[in-house]
Amino acid sequence: MKTNHFWIIAVALIISFGINALLIGRSLQRFRMDDRSVNVKGLSEREVKADLVVWNIQTRVIYDNLLEGSSKIEEAKNKVVDFLIKNQLKNEEIITEGISVIDKQANQYGNNQQINTPRYLITQTIQVRSTNVELVQKVSRMTGELLQVGVVISNNEYGNPIQFYFTKLNDIKPEMISEATKNAREAALKFATENDTSLDRLKKANQGLFSIVDRTASLSAGEGGYSSSTVDIYKNVRVVISAEYSIK
Repeated sequence: MKTNHFWIIAVALIISFGINALLIGRSLQRFRMDDRSVNVKGLSEREVKADLVVWNIQTRVIYDNLLEGSSKIEEAKNKVVDFLIKNQLKNEEIITEGISVIDKQANQYGNNQQINTPRYLITQTIQVRSTNVELVQKVSRMTGELLQVGVVISNNEYGNPIQFYFTKLNDIKPEMISEATKNAREAALKFATENDTSLDRLKKANQGLFSIVDRTASLSAGEGGYSSSTVDIYKNVRVVISAEYSIK
């Protein structure tokens, strides 16, 4: 009887170990399957037109007499404003900024050649800020008319004198995020199908920054980066969604 009892216990233990090993094996298998995932990116792009333009017009005169120079720069400013108004720009779109005066003789690093040149360099800046981007672009190409009336348009410290901006990003954000998310899921689904697996739940997702650049701008160094520019009236808006999906 003792021998039979011993064998019963032994068989029971063997069966128990076998069942435990099977359960542990299946558990590990489920863990490995649960740990499988795919990382994908979804892109959304739009071509948009600028809705704001800023044009900085700078004119300069050089005089020995500060009062005469101030009178001449005022005359030049009025001619610029008249030119803008004549070409259908509105008064509220024209901003006259302060006058800048440089006394060349006050420059301690000046040389003798400066003594023989007019003393005062007087600069006046007129800024046009408008949503009528096409009109401003057209008028900016007509500044030769100012030369004909004695107004010299100079290079200025603003860099490119006319700059185009797109300010309505919030209007297209939701649709672009939705499209980028959809594209990310389609990429994950394609991966799963090609590898004889099926797509499971979304584990996490990250939205990249929106970029707004000139249509002709090239990709800069770095993933998904663009060189910034405001020269072109047409822009590319871009966003990338990074997503991780479980696969089974």
